[in-house]
Amino acid sequence: MDIARLRAWWAHRQGLDGTLAGAGPAEVLERTGWARSVGGSAPYLGLFARAGLDRETVDRAVARLDIHELPSARGCTYVLPAADFALGLAAGAGAPRGEIAQAVRHLGVTADEIDTLALAVVGAIDAAGRPLDPAAIKAAVGDAARSLGEAGRKRGTAGTLPLALGLLQAEGRIRRVPADGRLDRQRFSYATWAAPDDAPEDVATALARRYFAWAAPASLKHFRWFSGLTAAAAKAAVAPLGLIAVEGTDLLVPSELAVELAAFEPPAEPVYTLVAGIDGIHLLHRDLGRLLDPEDAARPAPGERAGATLGAQADPPCHLVTDRGRIVGLWEFDPEAGEIVTSLFVPADDALREEIERTRAYARDQLGDVRSFSLDSPKSRAPRLAALRLAR
Repeated sequence: MDIARLRAWWAHRQGLDGTLAGAGPAEVLERTGWARSVGGSAPYLGLFARAGLDRETVDRAVARLDIHELPSARGCTYVLPAADFALGLAAGAGAPRGEIAQAVRHLGVTADEIDTLALAVVGAIDAAGRPLDPAAIKAAVGDAARSLGEAGRKRGTAGTLPLALGLLQAEGRIRRVPADGRLDRQRFSYATWAAPDDAPEDVATALARRYFAWAAPASLKHFRWFSGLTAAAAKAAVAPLGLIAVEGTDLLVPSELAVELAAFEPPAEPVYTLVAGIDGIHLLHRDLGRLLDPEDAARPAPGERAGATLGAQADPPCHLVTDRGRIVGLWEFDPEAGEIVTSLFVPADDALREEIERTRAYARDQLGDVRSFSLDSPKSRAPRLAALRLAR
């Protein structure tokens, strides 16, 4: 199958062709997939690019629990629609117990200790009658939480409290309440919660059904990346779905989408979007090369070591400019200048300039900054901005 047609199909299924204009946040996430969240701007950018949603609308949806950030696939945090809360939590349920098992093995922690601490955390939040931040929780539970010293810091587990909080979140007994109600902040309080518990009996197959609705055509390898399942478990998960192979490839597509794919005609004119580097158009497959033309794959990767090429990266070094699924440029936001800095792989026409300006106004007026992840800052971004400016 022609790669340009495939890319345009992926962009269409991701709602990056205008077909989701006016949809609400939960509907967008149900139809295009969970939005990876690492304390950056990716969820906002994705909802803006797909449906034109302003930040206030998204924040209201978070406050109403129409959408929420939860630990889910691979134990990683995603922003999910309410319809998928139970499935997401079930998909990520094993990760906290795995972290606790490592702490038991290497740091002298016991599983009973963490369970006791978890009960104390819930009791402290309930007694306060309001969400508590980690410092307030630690003060309330006293000696039930302890430091794990230098050994813990080396393993990325400074104390027992994060282990208990992770366990409680995965079990749906507490949830994070973002500071200022914003998804692009990495400061939280915690509230007690009775999460939906209606996850399907076969979580892996339910996850596979969702995934291939969002990402197909996709390979078993792509699904394994998203789900964190072993090869055998992934193969068993997709077996009931009746997926159809795309001839000459290892890509699979649900039968109900195969007819649509066969009849699909890509837009004749460019459809430009500016999305985050971890947007679903890339991250659902995490196969960057499929979105790059060969000459673009050979371009230098901004901000990376000398000689590093864009096509050799697992993830893009900057945010993405796309056209019908093809990456046609990279961008970052410079908050001091209030501008989007781009390195474009195609000549800028009026439509592309308009989309850049639309996103610039959104970033400046509604987000204030566009962070890739929680620790991203204008200072840490400076080498990427300089590299993009040189590549113009």
